[in-house]
Amino acid sequence: MEDKLLYKIHISGRVQGVGFRWSAANEAHSSGVNGYVKNLPAGSVYIEAEGSVESLNRFLEWCKKGPSFGYVDLVTFEKCPVKNYKEFRIEN
Repeated sequence: MEDKLLYKIHISGRVQGVGFRWSAANEAHSSGVNGYVKNLPAGSVYIEAEGSVESLNRFLEWCKKGPSFGYVDLVTFEKCPVKNYKEFRIEN
């Protein structure tokens, strides 16, 4: 069984009001990543993504581009202990 990791990801740029959370959820489902995505008050997006190293790296590469209606200025992430998420959800 593959080891799981959790990445806490912060994304800034034009990432709110452009379908970023919805697109991130679709990408997470395609990549086999669980966790959640939410908008932050300062205009950025926060994601907790959990999965295999390969799936997380694929998801992280998508985060650096985001959906076509916005743009990403900066992506930062840190590796953290897993929380055993069972699905990927969009939070308000």
